[in-house]
Amino acid sequence: MILFNAMGISKDAIKGALLEHDIRPTAQRVEIARVLLCEPQHLSADQVLSRVNTQRPQVSKATVYNTLNLFAERGLIREVIIDSGKVFYDSNTEVHHHLYNEDTGMLKDIEASALRIDSMPALPDGTVGTGVDVIIRVRNKP
Repeated sequence: MILFNAMGISKDAIKGALLEHDIRPTAQRVEIARVLLCEPQHLSADQVLSRVNTQRPQVSKATVYNTLNLFAERGLIREVIIDSGKVFYDSNTEVHHHLYNEDTGMLKDIEASALRIDSMPALPDGTVGTGVDVIIRVRNKP
């Protein structure tokens, strides 16, 4: 859900997006959502923390982590786990995949239609598929 336009993002639009996802719009959540939803992007929790607290520390690291987890759980953003120590939060919740450059740390969207998956394995009994997340990893040529 991208709320960006040429005039920026309004607090009312942010509050509306939070309420649509059953998230109470506290001042801190609104500010974190403003940082995330202003444009298509992939940010780490530390990047969100830094951007939220640009002028003066207002939001704790724990609040940022808890809020990001809540936003991802409620479908406002996507959590992209590169490895156990590297997680990005994606403002684009449409179906898509990712290209990750291991040398630069950059994560880029790939349209779902650009990747074809011809078959899927049988799922274990009692389960249902909820999605497919593909991360194509690359390195720069030496």
